[in-house]
Amino acid sequence: MLIGVPKEIKVHEYRVGLTPSAVREAVEHGHRVVVETQAGSGIGAGDDEYRRAGAEVAGSAAEVFARAEMIVKVKEPQAVERKMLRDGQVLFTYLHLAPDPGQANDLIASGAVCIAYETVSSPAGGLPLLAPMSEVAGRLAVQAGARCLEKSAGGMGMLLGGVPGVPPGRILILGAGVVGTNAAQMAVGTGAQVVVIDRSIDALRRIDAMFNGRVQTVFSNRDNIEREVLRADLVISGVLIPGAEAPKLITRAMLPRMKPGSVIVDVAIDQGGSVETSRPTTHAEPTYVVDGVVHYMVANMPGAVPRTSTYALTNATLPFTLALADKGWRKALADDPHLKNGLNVAAGRVTFREVAEALQREFTAPEALIARGP
Repeated sequence: MLIGVPKEIKVHEYRVGLTPSAVREAVEHGHRVVVETQAGSGIGAGDDEYRRAGAEVAGSAAEVFARAEMIVKVKEPQAVERKMLRDGQVLFTYLHLAPDPGQANDLIASGAVCIAYETVSSPAGGLPLLAPMSEVAGRLAVQAGARCLEKSAGGMGMLLGGVPGVPPGRILILGAGVVGTNAAQMAVGTGAQVVVIDRSIDALRRIDAMFNGRVQTVFSNRDNIEREVLRADLVISGVLIPGAEAPKLITRAMLPRMKPGSVIVDVAIDQGGSVETSRPTTHAEPTYVVDGVVHYMVANMPGAVPRTSTYALTNATLPFTLALADKGWRKALADDPHLKNGLNVAAGRVTFREVAEALQREFTAPEALIARGP
Protein backbone atom coordinates (compact mmCIF):
# COMPACT_ATOMS: atom_id res chain seq x y z
CA MET A 1 0.00 0.00 0.00
CA LEU A 2 1.11 3.57 -0.63
CA ILE A 3 0.82 5.48 2.65
CA GLY A 4 0.72 9.29 2.60
CA VAL A 5 1.79 11.62 5.41
CA PRO A 6 0.91 15.29 4.80
CA LYS A 7 2.22 18.20 6.86
CA GLU A 8 -0.29 19.30 9.49
CA ILE A 9 -1.81 22.73 8.77
CA LYS A 10 -3.98 23.47 11.79
CA VAL A 11 -2.82 26.59 13.63
CA HIS A 12 0.36 25.86 15.63
CA GLU A 13 0.07 22.12 15.00
CA TYR A 14 3.57 20.67 14.75
CA ARG A 15 2.92 16.96 15.21
CA VAL A 16 3.21 14.50 12.30
CA GLY A 17 1.36 11.29 11.49
CA LEU A 18 4.42 9.02 11.25
CA THR A 19 7.90 9.37 12.69
CA PRO A 20 10.91 8.25 10.61
CA SER A 21 11.17 5.07 12.68
CA ALA A 22 7.50 4.33 11.97
CA VAL A 23 8.13 4.89 8.26
CA ARG A 24 10.98 2.38 8.43
CA GLU A 25 8.63 -0.21 9.95
CA ALA A 26 6.07 0.37 7.18
CA VAL A 27 8.73 0.00 4.50
CA GLU A 28 9.96 -3.22 6.12
CA HIS A 29 6.39 -4.50 5.79
CA GLY A 30 6.62 -3.97 2.05
CA HIS A 31 4.74 -0.67 1.82
CA ARG A 32 5.71 2.61 0.21
CA VAL A 33 5.47 5.90 2.09
CA VAL A 34 5.28 9.40 0.67
CA VAL A 35 5.82 12.26 3.13
CA GLU A 36 5.20 15.93 2.40
CA THR A 37 8.33 18.04 2.63
CA GLN A 38 8.94 19.51 6.09
CA ALA A 39 6.13 17.40 7.58
CA GLY A 40 8.41 16.38 10.44
CA SER A 41 10.15 19.69 11.03
CA GLY A 42 8.11 20.36 14.17
CA ILE A 43 9.56 17.27 15.86
CA GLY A 44 13.09 17.83 14.58
CA ALA A 45 12.85 15.22 11.79
CA GLY A 46 14.03 16.61 8.47
CA ASP A 47 13.34 15.36 4.96
CA ASP A 48 16.69 13.55 4.78
CA GLU A 49 15.83 11.54 7.89
CA TYR A 50 12.59 10.40 6.25
CA ARG A 51 14.48 9.51 3.08
CA ARG A 52 16.95 7.42 5.06
CA ALA A 53 13.97 5.60 6.59
CA GLY A 54 12.78 4.71 3.10
CA ALA A 55 10.18 7.39 2.40
CA GLU A 56 9.77 9.44 -0.72
CA VAL A 57 9.46 13.17 -0.04
CA ALA A 58 6.75 15.02 -1.98
CA GLY A 59 6.73 18.74 -2.66
CA SER A 60 3.09 19.38 -1.72
CA ALA A 61 0.09 18.08 0.18
CA ALA A 62 -1.80 17.86 -3.10
CA GLU A 63 0.70 15.30 -4.37
CA VAL A 64 0.45 13.25 -1.17
CA PHE A 65 -3.35 13.19 -1.24
CA ALA A 66 -3.48 12.46 -4.96
CA ARG A 67 -1.15 9.47 -4.80
CA ALA A 68 -1.70 7.82 -1.43
CA GLU A 69 -4.11 4.96 -0.83
CA MET A 70 -4.15 5.73 2.90
CA ILE A 71 -3.58 9.11 4.56
CA VAL A 72 -2.15 9.03 8.10
CA LYS A 73 -2.48 12.32 9.99
CA VAL A 74 -2.81 13.66 13.50
CA LYS A 75 -5.56 16.29 13.49
CA GLU A 76 -8.87 16.27 11.68
CA PRO A 77 -8.53 17.27 8.01
CA GLN A 78 -9.04 20.96 7.48
CA ALA A 79 -11.45 22.20 4.79
CA VAL A 80 -8.78 22.43 2.08
CA GLU A 81 -7.60 18.90 2.90
CA ARG A 82 -11.09 17.46 2.86
CA LYS A 83 -11.49 18.62 -0.73
CA MET A 84 -8.53 16.42 -1.70
CA LEU A 85 -9.97 13.19 -0.28
CA ARG A 86 -11.43 10.75 -2.77
CA ASP A 87 -13.79 7.82 -2.93
CA GLY A 88 -12.35 4.70 -1.28
CA GLN A 89 -9.26 6.44 0.11
CA VAL A 90 -8.52 5.54 3.74
CA LEU A 91 -8.09 8.36 6.25
CA PHE A 92 -6.61 7.42 9.64
CA THR A 93 -6.48 10.31 12.12
CA TYR A 94 -8.31 12.06 14.95
CA LEU A 95 -11.74 13.22 13.73
CA HIS A 96 -13.99 14.25 16.67
CA LEU A 97 -17.02 14.45 14.38
CA ALA A 98 -19.88 14.75 16.88
CA PRO A 99 -19.53 18.53 17.40
CA ASP A 100 -18.32 19.21 13.83
CA PRO A 101 -21.10 18.79 11.25
CA GLY A 102 -19.16 20.73 8.61
CA GLN A 103 -16.30 18.26 8.67
CA ALA A 104 -18.69 15.32 8.84
CA ASN A 105 -20.61 16.49 5.79
CA ASP A 106 -17.41 16.86 3.77
CA LEU A 107 -16.16 13.42 4.76
CA ILE A 108 -19.50 11.85 3.90
CA ALA A 109 -19.46 13.58 0.50
CA SER A 110 -15.89 12.45 -0.20
CA GLY A 111 -16.71 8.74 -0.11
CA ALA A 112 -13.50 8.16 1.87
CA VAL A 113 -13.07 5.51 4.55
CA CYS A 114 -12.55 7.55 7.72
CA ILE A 115 -11.17 5.76 10.76
CA ALA A 116 -10.93 7.86 13.93
CA TYR A 117 -8.18 7.34 16.47
CA GLU A 118 -10.45 8.46 19.29
CA THR A 119 -12.99 5.64 18.94
CA VAL A 120 -10.61 2.70 18.41
CA SER A 121 -11.09 0.60 21.54
CA SER A 122 -9.14 -2.00 23.51
CA PRO A 123 -10.08 -5.38 25.02
CA ALA A 124 -10.05 -3.73 28.44
CA GLY A 125 -12.60 -1.16 27.31
CA GLY A 126 -10.16 1.75 27.00
CA LEU A 127 -9.31 4.04 24.10
CA PRO A 128 -5.66 3.23 23.31
CA LEU A 129 -5.16 5.84 20.59
CA LEU A 130 -6.76 8.62 22.61
CA ALA A 131 -4.95 7.74 25.83
CA PRO A 132 -1.45 9.01 24.89
CA MET A 133 -2.75 12.46 23.96
CA SER A 134 -5.06 12.47 26.98
CA GLU A 135 -2.00 11.85 29.14
CA VAL A 136 -0.20 14.78 27.54
CA ALA A 137 -3.25 17.06 27.64
CA GLY A 138 -3.98 16.24 31.28
CA ARG A 139 -0.45 17.20 32.30
CA LEU A 140 -0.42 20.29 30.09
CA ALA A 141 -3.76 21.43 31.51
CA VAL A 142 -2.20 22.22 34.86
CA GLN A 143 0.65 24.15 33.23
CA ALA A 144 -1.79 26.08 31.05
CA GLY A 145 -4.08 26.80 33.98
CA ALA A 146 -1.18 28.03 36.11
CA ARG A 147 -0.15 30.45 33.36
CA CYS A 148 -3.71 31.69 32.91
CA LEU A 149 -3.99 32.42 36.63
CA GLU A 150 -1.19 34.97 36.26
CA LYS A 151 -2.46 38.54 36.23
CA SER A 152 -0.87 39.30 32.85
CA ALA A 153 -2.94 36.48 31.34
CA GLY A 154 -6.21 37.79 32.79
CA GLY A 155 -6.26 35.60 35.88
CA MET A 156 -6.55 36.53 39.53
CA GLY A 157 -2.79 36.64 40.03
CA MET A 158 -2.42 33.45 42.03
CA LEU A 159 0.48 31.03 42.48
CA LEU A 160 -1.13 27.60 42.68
CA GLY A 161 1.23 26.28 45.33
CA GLY A 162 1.09 29.37 47.51
CA VAL A 163 4.05 30.21 49.78
CA PRO A 164 4.56 29.93 53.54
CA GLY A 165 1.90 32.06 55.17
CA VAL A 166 -0.26 32.23 52.02
CA PRO A 167 -2.64 29.36 51.26
CA PRO A 168 -2.36 27.45 47.97
CA GLY A 169 -4.91 27.53 45.19
CA ARG A 170 -7.71 25.02 44.72
CA ILE A 171 -7.85 22.87 41.57
CA LEU A 172 -11.04 21.06 40.59
CA ILE A 173 -10.68 18.21 38.09
CA LEU A 174 -13.86 16.97 36.41
CA GLY A 175 -13.43 13.32 35.44
CA ALA A 176 -11.11 10.66 36.83
CA GLY A 177 -10.18 9.09 33.49
CA VAL A 178 -6.85 9.38 31.70
CA VAL A 179 -6.98 13.19 31.48
CA GLY A 180 -8.09 13.58 35.07
CA THR A 181 -5.56 11.15 36.50
CA ASN A 182 -2.66 12.81 34.70
CA ALA A 183 -3.91 16.27 35.63
CA ALA A 184 -4.09 15.16 39.26
CA GLN A 185 -0.50 13.93 39.15
CA MET A 186 0.69 17.34 38.00
CA ALA A 187 -1.71 19.23 40.26
CA VAL A 188 -0.51 17.47 43.40
CA GLY A 189 3.03 18.40 42.46
CA THR A 190 2.19 22.11 42.53
CA GLY A 191 1.21 21.95 46.19
CA ALA A 192 -2.34 23.06 45.44
CA GLN A 193 -5.47 21.65 47.04
CA VAL A 194 -6.83 19.12 44.53
CA VAL A 195 -10.39 17.83 44.15
CA VAL A 196 -11.44 15.17 41.64
CA ILE A 197 -15.09 14.61 40.72
CA ASP A 198 -16.35 11.50 38.92
CA ARG A 199 -19.55 9.48 38.76
CA SER A 200 -17.68 6.19 39.13
CA ILE A 201 -17.04 5.14 42.72
CA ASP A 202 -14.41 2.68 41.47
CA ALA A 203 -12.56 5.51 39.71
CA LEU A 204 -12.67 7.62 42.86
CA ARG A 205 -11.35 4.70 44.91
CA ARG A 206 -8.48 4.35 42.44
CA ILE A 207 -7.64 8.05 42.72
CA ASP A 208 -7.80 7.91 46.51
CA ALA A 209 -5.47 4.93 46.64
CA MET A 210 -3.07 6.35 44.04
CA PHE A 211 -2.59 9.61 45.90
CA ASN A 212 -2.87 8.22 49.42
CA GLY A 213 -5.56 10.73 50.41
CA ARG A 214 -3.64 13.72 48.99
CA VAL A 215 -6.51 14.29 46.57
CA GLN A 216 -10.06 14.86 47.77
CA THR A 217 -12.58 12.75 45.84
CA VAL A 218 -16.20 13.80 45.33
CA PHE A 219 -19.06 11.93 43.68
CA SER A 220 -20.45 13.65 40.60
CA ASN A 221 -23.92 15.13 40.89
CA ARG A 222 -25.32 18.58 40.15
CA ASP A 223 -25.01 19.87 43.72
CA ASN A 224 -21.43 18.72 44.16
CA ILE A 225 -20.30 20.00 40.77
CA GLU A 226 -21.84 23.42 41.39
CA ARG A 227 -20.41 23.73 44.88
CA GLU A 228 -16.89 22.74 43.84
CA VAL A 229 -16.87 24.86 40.68
CA LEU A 230 -17.72 27.94 42.74
CA ARG A 231 -14.92 27.17 45.22
CA ALA A 232 -12.23 26.48 42.63
CA ASP A 233 -9.47 28.75 41.40
CA LEU A 234 -8.73 26.44 38.45
CA VAL A 235 -11.18 23.99 36.87
CA ILE A 236 -9.87 21.29 34.51
CA SER A 237 -12.47 19.28 32.62
CA GLY A 238 -11.56 15.91 31.13
CA VAL A 239 -15.00 14.35 30.79
CA LEU A 240 -15.53 12.02 27.84
CA ILE A 241 -18.32 10.00 26.28
CA PRO A 242 -16.59 8.12 23.43
CA GLY A 243 -17.63 9.50 20.06
CA ALA A 244 -20.37 11.70 21.51
CA GLU A 245 -20.54 15.36 22.48
CA ALA A 246 -19.27 16.16 25.96
CA PRO A 247 -21.96 16.83 28.58
CA LYS A 248 -22.30 20.47 29.66
CA LEU A 249 -21.37 20.26 33.33
CA ILE A 250 -20.63 23.96 33.90
CA THR A 251 -23.61 26.12 33.05
CA ARG A 252 -23.68 29.73 31.89
CA ALA A 253 -25.43 30.67 35.12
CA MET A 254 -22.50 29.45 37.23
CA LEU A 255 -19.94 31.79 35.69
CA PRO A 256 -20.94 35.08 37.41
CA ARG A 257 -20.79 33.24 40.74
CA MET A 258 -17.30 31.83 40.18
CA LYS A 259 -14.26 33.61 41.60
CA PRO A 260 -13.25 36.62 39.48
CA GLY A 261 -10.10 35.73 37.60
CA SER A 262 -10.58 31.99 38.02
CA VAL A 263 -9.71 29.74 35.07
CA ILE A 264 -11.38 26.89 33.17
CA VAL A 265 -9.24 24.58 31.04
CA ASP A 266 -11.62 22.46 28.96
CA VAL A 267 -9.74 19.44 27.63
CA ALA A 268 -13.11 18.15 26.38
CA ILE A 269 -13.26 20.92 23.77
CA ASP A 270 -12.47 18.45 20.95
CA GLN A 271 -15.84 16.88 21.69
CA GLY A 272 -17.69 20.18 21.95
CA GLY A 273 -16.62 21.17 25.45
CA SER A 274 -18.17 20.63 28.87
CA VAL A 275 -18.95 24.30 29.53
CA GLU A 276 -21.96 26.06 28.04
CA THR A 277 -19.68 28.94 27.02
CA SER A 278 -17.00 26.71 25.45
CA ARG A 279 -15.76 27.43 21.94
CA PRO A 280 -12.53 26.18 20.39
CA THR A 281 -9.46 28.41 20.52
CA THR A 282 -5.94 28.04 19.12
CA HIS A 283 -2.42 28.17 20.48
CA ALA A 284 -2.13 31.58 18.82
CA GLU A 285 -5.12 32.97 20.76
CA PRO A 286 -5.74 30.43 23.52
CA THR A 287 -8.09 32.27 25.88
CA TYR A 288 -11.13 34.47 26.17
CA VAL A 289 -13.00 35.81 29.20
CA VAL A 290 -16.68 35.42 30.07
CA ASP A 291 -18.05 37.02 33.27
CA GLY A 292 -14.53 37.43 34.60
CA VAL A 293 -13.65 33.75 34.13
CA VAL A 294 -10.70 32.93 31.85
CA HIS A 295 -11.53 30.18 29.34
CA TYR A 296 -8.63 28.15 27.91
CA MET A 297 -10.15 26.07 25.10
CA VAL A 298 -7.29 25.04 22.79
CA ALA A 299 -8.49 22.10 20.72
CA ASN A 300 -5.05 20.62 20.05
CA MET A 301 -3.28 21.06 23.36
CA PRO A 302 -0.67 18.31 22.79
CA GLY A 303 0.48 20.20 19.70
CA ALA A 304 2.35 22.50 22.09
CA VAL A 305 4.81 19.67 22.81
CA PRO A 306 4.93 18.00 19.40
CA ARG A 307 8.03 15.89 19.88
CA THR A 308 6.74 14.15 23.01
CA SER A 309 3.23 13.94 21.59
CA THR A 310 4.18 12.54 18.19
CA TYR A 311 6.36 9.75 19.53
CA ALA A 312 3.76 8.84 22.18
CA LEU A 313 0.99 8.81 19.57
CA THR A 314 2.92 6.83 16.96
CA ASN A 315 3.82 4.19 19.56
CA ALA A 316 0.10 3.56 19.88
CA THR A 317 -1.09 4.02 16.29
CA LEU A 318 1.62 2.14 14.38
CA PRO A 319 0.31 -1.42 14.94
CA PHE A 320 -3.11 -0.35 13.62
CA THR A 321 -1.57 1.55 10.70
CA LEU A 322 0.37 -1.55 9.71
CA ALA A 323 -2.71 -3.76 10.04
CA LEU A 324 -4.67 -1.48 7.71
CA ALA A 325 -1.83 -1.41 5.20
CA ASP A 326 -1.01 -5.13 5.41
CA LYS A 327 -4.59 -6.40 5.13
CA GLY A 328 -6.59 -3.60 3.56
CA TRP A 329 -9.21 -1.79 5.60
CA ARG A 330 -12.03 -4.33 5.21
CA LYS A 331 -10.05 -7.37 6.37
CA ALA A 332 -8.25 -5.38 9.07
CA LEU A 333 -11.57 -4.24 10.53
CA ALA A 334 -13.17 -7.66 10.12
CA ASP A 335 -10.25 -9.26 11.99
CA ASP A 336 -10.15 -6.71 14.82
CA PRO A 337 -13.43 -5.57 16.41
CA HIS A 338 -11.57 -2.86 18.34
CA LEU A 339 -10.15 -1.30 15.18
CA LYS A 340 -13.60 -1.65 13.64
CA ASN A 341 -14.90 0.67 16.37
CA GLY A 342 -12.73 3.36 14.81
CA LEU A 343 -14.75 3.43 11.59
CA ASN A 344 -16.81 6.64 11.72
CA VAL A 345 -17.61 7.34 8.06
CA ALA A 346 -17.32 5.16 4.95
CA ALA A 347 -18.80 5.19 1.46
CA GLY A 348 -20.95 8.20 2.33
CA ARG A 349 -22.39 6.57 5.46
CA VAL A 350 -22.01 7.32 9.17
CA THR A 351 -20.86 4.13 10.86
CA PHE A 352 -20.46 5.13 14.50
CA ARG A 353 -23.74 5.27 16.38
CA GLU A 354 -22.95 8.16 18.76
CA VAL A 355 -21.71 10.30 15.87
CA ALA A 356 -24.86 9.54 13.88
CA GLU A 357 -27.03 10.51 16.84
CA ALA A 358 -25.13 13.74 17.46
CA LEU A 359 -25.34 14.73 13.79
CA GLN A 360 -28.92 13.44 13.37
CA ARG A 361 -27.79 11.19 10.54
CA GLU A 362 -28.82 7.66 9.67
CA PHE A 363 -26.55 5.07 11.27
CA THR A 364 -25.14 2.26 9.14
CA ALA A 365 -23.54 -0.69 10.92
CA PRO A 366 -19.89 -0.99 9.84
CA GLU A 367 -20.39 -4.72 9.22
CA ALA A 368 -22.70 -3.85 6.32
CA LEU A 369 -19.90 -2.01 4.50
CA ILE A 370 -17.14 -4.44 5.44
CA ALA A 371 -19.16 -7.30 3.99
CA ARG A 372 -19.42 -5.68 0.57
CA GLY A 373 -16.04 -7.08 -0.40
CA PRO A 374 -12.97 -5.41 -1.92
